[in-house]
Amino acid sequence: MATGTQSQPLTHSMPLVQRWSTAINTCNCPDVHHADTFTRWLVISRACVFSMTFTSGLIGVLLAAAQGAFVENTAFKLWLAFLSVIGIVFAHATNNLINDWTDVRRGVDTEDYPRSQYSTHPVLGGLTTPARLLQVSFALTLIDGLIMLYLASVSGPWVIFFAVSGLVLSLGYTAFLKRWALGELTALVVWGPLMTGGTVYAITGTIDLNTLLLTLPYGLIVASVLIGKHTDKIPNDKPVGVNSVPVLLGEHNALLLNKITFIGFYVLIVALVLAGIATPWVLLTFLAVPRLLNVWKVYSQPKPKEKPENWPVWPLWYVGFAMHLNRGYGGLFILGLILGLVAPVIGRALGLG
Repeated sequence: MATGTQSQPLTHSMPLVQRWSTAINTCNCPDVHHADTFTRWLVISRACVFSMTFTSGLIGVLLAAAQGAFVENTAFKLWLAFLSVIGIVFAHATNNLINDWTDVRRGVDTEDYPRSQYSTHPVLGGLTTPARLLQVSFALTLIDGLIMLYLASVSGPWVIFFAVSGLVLSLGYTAFLKRWALGELTALVVWGPLMTGGTVYAITGTIDLNTLLLTLPYGLIVASVLIGKHTDKIPNDKPVGVNSVPVLLGEHNALLLNKITFIGFYVLIVALVLAGIATPWVLLTFLAVPRLLNVWKVYSQPKPKEKPENWPVWPLWYVGFAMHLNRGYGGLFILGLILGLVAPVIGRALGLG
């Protein structure tokens, strides 16, 4: 079990920001038991995957900006955007904590299960107690509830729909959806229409079909991360009754499915541009094709039998490359949205519009 019990001076000799960066990038930190409280909770909450939620929220902010949300009352709208993004990140953290609490109680998470090997497990690794996991989860949920009510009072009651739907699906994922091969679809819906679409609505007070369609490419590529993770965990999930899509398909077909999602992202991007729903600037995502080819090669080969040097999340493998592609796609999609906003402004300033 990866408990991070290296010598105490190792952590204390690391600059504080480096500790946080290590926890965010690798899901762990050397000698995490002796690290500062914030670093420990970055590891406990699995902050290494928060980048997906932050990206979904930022896409929502940019889509709201494309609707002119920040032309008037800019400071106030930025406040709403900040609350929206903080709210979904807290919700993601809560889901991770509840998932660990539930899986320990059900006997899914054990010392031999991947969750306890790629990162120090909050409970099994001695970082905290089940009671404290629940306490922090309830505190984060309370904060999210207050944010939800405030945003609903400002932007409209549909904020409650987006927030409660996300909560129900997140808890449902932990309780039974991932066992019924619905976890991957849940990820697409939550990180696409609910998180991104909900952020747009919380800022603008409106939502339309075109906006919801623009949430699908990134939602799909978040689902691919879950497919990669569940593919890695097939040997462990199958015996304990977690019937994820990869468990039902088998490793070969699961890897093929993820290749389809990688291509599906581009199919959606091109379709949205051709339909006039997205600006051609989002085609910048094709700059990630070299990254895709590298990931494609990994998905076409057997998983290594032993941990490669400097690989941070072993025994997970395919999910690491899915996350690598996710960050490439997501970053370039955001860049395309930003350029779609500023290019017309620059053009008008230069007298080209």
